[in-house]
Amino acid sequence: MDRISAYKKIGENRWREVRGLFFEDVVIGAIVEHRPGRTLAEADNLWGSLLAHNNHPLHIDAAYCEKTEWGRPLVSSLVTLSIVAGMSVQSTSAKGLANLGWDNVRLTAPVFVGDTLYAESEYVDKRLSQSRPHQGVVTCDTRGVKADGTVFLSFRRSFLLPTREHGLEDDANY
Repeated sequence: MDRISAYKKIGENRWREVRGLFFEDVVIGAIVEHRPGRTLAEADNLWGSLLAHNNHPLHIDAAYCEKTEWGRPLVSSLVTLSIVAGMSVQSTSAKGLANLGWDNVRLTAPVFVGDTLYAESEYVDKRLSQSRPHQGVVTCDTRGVKADGTVFLSFRRSFLLPTREHGLEDDANY
């Protein structure tokens, strides 16, 4: 993982952006900081909460929230989980064929509108699949980190990646 190219040459003076890693590119113990970060807006929380049909007043009713210990709405954990997971895709599962599971989701600090979120993932395990030739199971631990360094979310995720010889990029014109 010393240098993974972000482009693939497809013709004379022509390059295509490359997303994600193949199974062989994953290095156990490597930590990837995902960028860019994301500063949360009120619309993120309102739309995300309503899209998930989470109408708890703790997320969408400022007058209600004034009476809580925080004095303002909390950003829904469904919103923050989605954003952090989405931030991680480019560097973890952009070539992925399937998510296999999410474990140990922990919400360790509140998140508010105006907070800037970052994410980082550590590759913790990989193995070739026993049931799917030419694919491997990769597991990473991902953390959501506020700009001030506060870890507010963590989870473990496993997914399938193709091996280099059996990726879909050429067939799909990627």
